[in-house]
Amino acid sequence: MLYGLADCNNFFVSCERVFRPDLAHKAVVVLSNNDGCAISRSQEAKDMGIKMGQPLFEFQSLVNAGKVVVFSSNFALYGNMSNRVMSLLGNYTPCLEQYSIDESFLDLSGLKKNNDEYHEYGVDIVRTIRRAIGIPISLGIAPTRTLAKMASKYAKKYKGYKGCCVINTAEAHEKALKLFAIEDVFGIGRRYLKKLNQAGVKTAWDFTQLSAEFVQNMMTITGLRTWQELRGKDCITLDNLPMKKSITCSRSFANGITELRELEGTIGTFVADVARKMRSQKSVGTQMLIFANTSPFVAVERQNYIQLQITFPVPTADTLQMTNAAVSALRQHWQNKGFIYKRAGVMVWNLISGSIVQGDLFDQRDVTKLNKLWKAIDTINSKNGNQLIKTAVQGKPQRDMMAQNHRSPEYTTNWKELWTIKI
Repeated sequence: MLYGLADCNNFFVSCERVFRPDLAHKAVVVLSNNDGCAISRSQEAKDMGIKMGQPLFEFQSLVNAGKVVVFSSNFALYGNMSNRVMSLLGNYTPCLEQYSIDESFLDLSGLKKNNDEYHEYGVDIVRTIRRAIGIPISLGIAPTRTLAKMASKYAKKYKGYKGCCVINTAEAHEKALKLFAIEDVFGIGRRYLKKLNQAGVKTAWDFTQLSAEFVQNMMTITGLRTWQELRGKDCITLDNLPMKKSITCSRSFANGITELRELEGTIGTFVADVARKMRSQKSVGTQMLIFANTSPFVAVERQNYIQLQITFPVPTADTLQMTNAAVSALRQHWQNKGFIYKRAGVMVWNLISGSIVQGDLFDQRDVTKLNKLWKAIDTINSKNGNQLIKTAVQGKPQRDMMAQNHRSPEYTTNWKELWTIKI
């Protein structure tokens, strides 16, 4: 087997730069929802010391001084640009596995090339994506997904690779492992890092020199798979990658919510987002929490906190079922007393694989048809915008309710915000 891992560099920032070429080589930061903190930084911003997750107010002085340009998150644009990149990458492989909005694995096993030819092929992919879409990518090519991920990091770090690093010889394999810090290995979580350091493991090479028994006893079968992948044995699929045990969608609102209908629409949108994420990782859940609260920092406003827990008799990722339960619970517990809710959200937890669900004798739903329905809806929405098909209760897009003082136009998904060129 031979895999390529295509990773879009500083993806959100790169999307903004496609339509703002004047920002090349300038410090750029994309902010989280409600313009809270940094979620994507250009290399120039990183070099200035701006950290991932750092609140805007901590580097506001740099923005005011014109040293840093900030953008509000524009996920409609980023999702569309991601689809374009993935579509073009699909021309290079019969099997493309998208791992995240800015990463995908390419099956390159069918190519019959030597090491230099693989590098040339990879460089061509990198150049084509940059030329056609404007997004810079780093491509790692290796016999396993974990090594391909490692190679992509080398491709991003060292310009001499021209955007593509290939680990496909014994010499390159050993050198890559010895120079790669263990904390940067794909699949090594924080909870194991301290134990590995205590065992004298500092690099990926050190990790591969441990015994299989030692690794499995310390890190279970998941850690053993990573160990085997680093040693060149292909044994991880996307289904083996860690599944999130809980998913949360929440937002703060600039103006607050005072009406039940508006809160229903907001919660309905959050439920749809959570359910979609559950389906994308093929999981289902039985526990859902709905919450909304007023601002504890405004003394003149009356305080209130809504927290409703819902249990489904059969684990589900059905948006309609989850939305009906959420709206019903809200209507039963709503207090029409003029509270101003400044934050709301939905959380599901205790997620399990959708392939191992124990059914219920009294469940009247046709699960097979529902799965096909949501697969079709998710596919349509991923191509045309997340709320093209939505439940009736869903409100207006959340960006209209959040503080987004720096949002760029939705150049590729909104007819009213198309890019215009003056000649």
